[in-house]
Amino acid sequence: MDDCRAAVITAHNEPLEIQRVPIPELDPGSLLVKITASTLCGTDVHRWHGMLGPKDRLPIITGHEPCGTIEEIAGEKTDIMGQKLKKGDRVVWSYVACGSCYYCSVAVQPCICRGRASWGHNCCEDHPYLLGSVSEYMYVPKECLIIKVPDEVSSASAAASACAYRTVMHGYDRLGAIKDHETVVIQGSGPLGNFAAAVAKDHGAKQVLVIGAPAHRLEVSKKMGADEVLNIEEVTDPQDRRQWVHDRTDGRGADIVIQVANNAAVPEGLTLLRDGGQFLDIGAGGKGSIPVEKMPQQMTYLTVRSGEPRHWLQAVEFLASRRDRFPFDDMISRSYKLEEVNEAMSAMANFEVVKPVIEF
Repeated sequence: MDDCRAAVITAHNEPLEIQRVPIPELDPGSLLVKITASTLCGTDVHRWHGMLGPKDRLPIITGHEPCGTIEEIAGEKTDIMGQKLKKGDRVVWSYVACGSCYYCSVAVQPCICRGRASWGHNCCEDHPYLLGSVSEYMYVPKECLIIKVPDEVSSASAAASACAYRTVMHGYDRLGAIKDHETVVIQGSGPLGNFAAAVAKDHGAKQVLVIGAPAHRLEVSKKMGADEVLNIEEVTDPQDRRQWVHDRTDGRGADIVIQVANNAAVPEGLTLLRDGGQFLDIGAGGKGSIPVEKMPQQMTYLTVRSGEPRHWLQAVEFLASRRDRFPFDDMISRSYKLEEVNEAMSAMANFEVVKPVIEF
């Protein structure tokens, strides 16, 4: 087997092409994984529309949320828990930090390592070629930490854990414990927001309020733990949305606000937060300016980028252990074949789905 099929961005805002891409020889300690599912993310759409970083260079195999079964291992390798891996194991895997820069070795903040390797933006003309997940196979560098996927977790949900869900787990790590009298407001009803709702409810929040759109996404929010939802397409005035939150918090505002929409939502989100509350900023894209004088007093502002390897594990374990409480697979709106990738990307771009998956 010399090559495999993959969905390739060859030009921005043009249909992706199904191309044959070489399968590389494995370096010692690396893996070749046969992809079973790749979920799509808003970042994939943004990169389809234009470059997101200075290292982006076309052509690119799209996708950075993979789950698959091990096809080949170059030598012996264990997973993140020290268990030996074998062919046929279903896995997800972490990004790779350099391990030796200031952020890795001194600050112990590997998520902001300047040399960190990630997927879905790598030129597929360069070795090792297969670093995008909408592909029949994917190369896994030796430095990646591997997380086995339990049988009770679907491949589609496991794939989503490789981006959206592990980022949420990282965010809750930064927030710390949620007290049982606290109200959590979530700005955004996409995959991040709905998973965040489930975690907030599971962690003991008194009430979870989700503000987002469109209506079909908010229906999923209710299933995922939201006590009440507010549709921004129906309630268009930010002052009315602020009043809606204050009416449900004795006029104080939320104890915790989690922004998972985009940066443009931050200024409004701060108006929903009580003095002394915590604001968790996860959503990317968009622009917003924050008037410092209008920030709540004594508030804590937290930002999150990606996740550490343990957050991949936490996300997968949450999916497995809370499956009877939350219908995680309901967040996977529709399944597509590889040949339907352009339809899936368009559906994601137009907010027609919560989370599309390419299944192989």
